[in-house]
Amino acid sequence: MKIGEVFEIAIRKGIAADPRGEVGIRRELDRRKKDYESLDERERKDFDQETLTNPYSDSRVLCGDPESDVQRVLAGIDMEVGEILLADRLRERGDRIDLIISHHPEGKALAALYDVMHIQEDELHQLGVPINVAEGLMSERIAEVERRFMPINHNRSVDAAALLGIPMICVHTPADNLVQGFLNRYFAEHGPQTVGDIVKLLKDIPEYREAGKRNAGPKIVAGKEKRQAGKIFVDMTGGTSGSKKSYEKLSAAGVGTIVGMHMSEEHRREAEKYFLNVIIAGHMASDSLGLNLFLDELAGQGVEIIPCSGLLRFSRL
Repeated sequence: MKIGEVFEIAIRKGIAADPRGEVGIRRELDRRKKDYESLDERERKDFDQETLTNPYSDSRVLCGDPESDVQRVLAGIDMEVGEILLADRLRERGDRIDLIISHHPEGKALAALYDVMHIQEDELHQLGVPINVAEGLMSERIAEVERRFMPINHNRSVDAAALLGIPMICVHTPADNLVQGFLNRYFAEHGPQTVGDIVKLLKDIPEYREAGKRNAGPKIVAGKEKRQAGKIFVDMTGGTSGSKKSYEKLSAAGVGTIVGMHMSEEHRREAEKYFLNVIIAGHMASDSLGLNLFLDELAGQGVEIIPCSGLLRFSRL
């Protein structure tokens, strides 16, 4: 398998699990194509043409030749300079490492993380929030996240990997789409009635069960165990946390329980204000589940997976 093929699998699986559906993805790519065609020749030179086929700005081949062969990968949640040096050390010991796969974005993918947050507009709309309201709620938050990431040293780990000659990719929203789709199907199949039922179901999933052993498992942070779950909003994709102003609209739209990876205290208080139940499933466990659903396809084609950096590796092959 080639690096380019590994990355294409990630994008393909992410699109298949995208909450916007095939029509929504096609609409977004068509919009980008029109934007590109409207540019003059000088502006086109600076345009990231990968965005015409890859709808996820936070997932990229960061360094290395896409035509290089891949037999063994080092995969983790946060693959920063320490993990890059770990890969190099493993190579020094004679362990083959053909590719580093990071879940969280680095380099240009981290700098453009804010752009995938538009997914949340469609999610809010699907839950019953008018699309104009959803776009209004998200516009301020997207701009805030863009500004917050502007001063970050985005390319630090990518520079380290390039200097050491280790190819690197990041797979963020595609993996988050996969965990979101998995949990939506899981809850639909089992029909939890109470908040406590949701927690019990999560603990039956290997990644969350293992996280529980590490004191990082699912927890109720707003609401009570015996409360009715109502309509469940699985909030696992869309780059990062959305607008805290959305909780009032979600409550009015009939959402009863939010199941998320993480939530700031400010957001939690706002959700509690509108009587929403909130379950934090766990950040590393949720990211692991999404990444595992992608990595299983690589493993099924003979690629060996070496987990590190918080990745709880469980195979479903």
